[in-house]
This record gives sequence, structure tokens and C-alpha cells, in this order.
Amino acid sequence: MAGFLRKLMPRRFRRDGVTIPAIRLHGAIMAGGSPLRPVLNLATVAPLLEKAFSVKDAPAVAISINSPGGSPVQSRLIYQRIRDLAQEKRKRVLIFVEDVAASGGYMIALAGDEIIADPTSIVGSIGVVSGGFGFPDLLKKIGVERRVYTAGENKVLLDPFQPEKERDIEFLKGLQLEIHDIFIQMVKSRRGSLLADHPDLFSGLFWTGQRGQELGLVDSLGDMRSEVRKRYGEKARLELIQPARSLFGRRQPGAAVAGAIAAPLVASAAAGLVDTLEERALWARFGL
Repeated sequence: MAGFLRKLMPRRFRRDGVTIPAIRLHGAIMAGGSPLRPVLNLATVAPLLEKAFSVKDAPAVAISINSPGGSPVQSRLIYQRIRDLAQEKRKRVLIFVEDVAASGGYMIALAGDEIIADPTSIVGSIGVVSGGFGFPDLLKKIGVERRVYTAGENKVLLDPFQPEKERDIEFLKGLQLEIHDIFIQMVKSRRGSLLADHPDLFSGLFWTGQRGQELGLVDSLGDMRSEVRKRYGEKARLELIQPARSLFGRRQPGAAVAGAIAAPLVASAAAGLVDTLEERALWARFGL
């Protein structure tokens, strides 16, 4: 009778196997984003993390990462939130790499107590990069005069509509070196003696998951479902934690709703195009 009653209960309330909450973090890491262009940042990820780490009786949280990187600030904020919750809730963190966990994506992966990758995954790229576009001659060609008024001689560093200045580049490189050093210290702190003595480990190069294991960037090779069952038994199951769907996300917008959102979409199109190009460039670095 007890077995029959247990089958009638919703699956999440049954006690016939360990439930491991799972989160999938997919995308470039940057501030902002929208329902039409989702990205990874603390604001979008925090609710998922809170929900996953609040699952009672779960000995661990499984996190799948597929990210080419992006903002070092948002990457480190996500990393720190994962570590804080892991310590607060006393849960083990298992990180699984899909296509790529590089640069900021690998920084987030460092939050795992273990990093498991596919042999063909891409990991590493421990470095810092800044990119942009320059249009110093465009305004002259189209007959437009740019006027900028500042208080402070350095308020227009690296202005894309002015020729590059050597001192601006040196200043930017100094910032990059500071961030790179923070990244390196995070890797050494989390991976410790597992790291191989390789001259290019912190050069920005990236490797397959198989080579990453040899270098100490990855603990083992595998996939989420198989690893969870191997560790917690054949009856262990994964519970995917997903964002709550809003009313806007569920309904089919009519003419009034479409008209209401049309203006903001058009207004942000130009800025969104640049962000999209930068995001596409992040993925393209790894052949994706």
C-alpha cells in the first residue's frame, strides 16, 4: 500500500532516489540583456542559483556551463554567489562543461568543487581582452562635426570617433594586467597543486577538455547524467531549475502589445547590433 501511495505522489515528493538540482548557464556574460537577447549576469542567474541551492536533502548542485566569456565583473559576481551559497547550504558544486567554458566562462567554472568536461569541450583562455570599433574618419566623410565638452582631460579615453592615443592604450593595458592577475590568482587558489607547470597556462590559450584535464584545468571527463548516477546511484535523478515564466512570456501578444513594444525595440536596435556583433565575436574565437 505504501508503494502504491508513493506512486500517486508528485515525483518531486517521492523519497525513492536522490534528486540533484541542475542549472544550465548558456550564453555570453554581460550586463543588460532582454527576453529577446538573453545573456548571463548576476541579475539573471541569481534567482536560479537561490532556487537550486534551496532544494532540501540534495547533496549537490549540478551546473552546466556553455559560455565563451564576457564581462569579468559579472563572471566573478556569479562565481562568488555560487561559492557563498555552497558554503551557506553546505552543498557540493559539480560543474559540467558543454561546448566551451573559456575566459569568464572558465572563471565561473572555478566555483565548482569539481569540473567535469567532455573530451571535446573547450576550456581555458585565462586572459583578458577588450574590443571595440574605431570611426575616426567616418564623420568627416559624411560631413558631420562631433562636439564633445568635458571637465577633466581623461573623460574621453578611447573615444571611437577620435584617433587612438598611445597613453590611452597604455592605461587600458594596465587595467587589463590587473584583472588578469586577479583571474590567475583565482585559478591558483581553486586548482592549486592540480595545475601543470605549463608556460602558456595563463597566456590566454585554450584547450580541449581532454588536454585541460592533463593541465589540471579539469578534474575528469564525462557528462552530467552519467556522473550523477555514478555518484548517487541509478535511481538518482536530475531536476532542471528553470526561470519562472512571466505572464508576458506565456501569452501571445496581440496588436496592442506589439505596438507597445515596437518603439523600444526600434530605439535599441542600433546599440543592440553592436552588442550582438561583440557577442558573436566571443563565440567565433572558439569556432562556435
